[in-house]
Parts: sequence; structure tokens; C-alpha cells
Amino acid sequence: MIKVMFICHGNICRSPMAEFIFKDMIKKLGAQDEFIAASSATSREEIGNDIYPPAKRKLREMGIPFSKRGARQFEKSDYDKYDYIFIMERYNFVNLCRIIRDDPDGKVHLMTEFTDLGDDIADPWYSGNFDLTYDEIRESCIGFLKHLGYDTSKL
Repeated sequence: MIKVMFICHGNICRSPMAEFIFKDMIKKLGAQDEFIAASSATSREEIGNDIYPPAKRKLREMGIPFSKRGARQFEKSDYDKYDYIFIMERYNFVNLCRIIRDDPDGKVHLMTEFTDLGDDIADPWYSGNFDLTYDEIRESCIGFLKHLGYDTSKL
């Protein structure tokens, strides 16, 4: 079982989008029993809040199923529970280190690490561009699945 955590600042835009996009992909690959996927925040600002409405609209538009959820903050104990911890931007690592101190097992990865995208996933909270964020997250999830050896040609 591969356990994956997606992290952004507030856990209402990028990280829940990544969680549900990834869950949809692994279901389409017939690999949903091989993974656990979740998302969380580095901050406490949005704790308990559901996914930001424009993020929900984008997921609906793309046919990605999602469920009502409450934002949660990453906890130090989560570090031991997850195999891969994907941060949406480098700034998230700074905040994550306030919680976990460091990354001795090399579990923390930039979401775009297995792509040619560059550094950060665009933050739609500021830009309003949920299309770009969706595309970058989708490409990043596909890159990660390819890295693990999955045939993603039908995604």
C-alpha cells in the first residue's frame, strides 16, 4: 500500500484538488486498492472549511468526483504514516518544517518533481486561474504514476 499526502497552505484549493484528481486516476487505472491518498495544510487558517467553491467547480467541470471535507493541518505523526508527501510549492516546505523539523527519510517532494513543469503549482487563490492549476496538478499526478511504473496512456 502506497500512502500519499498532498499539501498546500490552506487545504482548500490545490491539495484537495490533487487528492481527488489522484484518486480518480488510480480508480481509472484499477489501482485504488494499492493507494491511500489524503491532503492537508501547513497552516491552521482554513481548518474545518470545505473545498473552495471555484475548485469544486473545476473538479465538476472535469468530471472528477469529490466529497465534502474539512481542511486539516498536517500533523507531525503524519510524517510516519505517509510514503510520499507532495508540497505544491517551495514555500510549503518552509512551513512544513515548522511541523516536522526536517525530512530525514526523503519523503517530501515538490508536486512537479516528476514533470518538466518547473517549480511550483500555480496558486489559484491569488490568480483565480483554476484551469492552469488543474492542468499542472493533473500532469504532476501522471508524472508520479509513470515514475511508479504505471501505464498512464489512458488517463
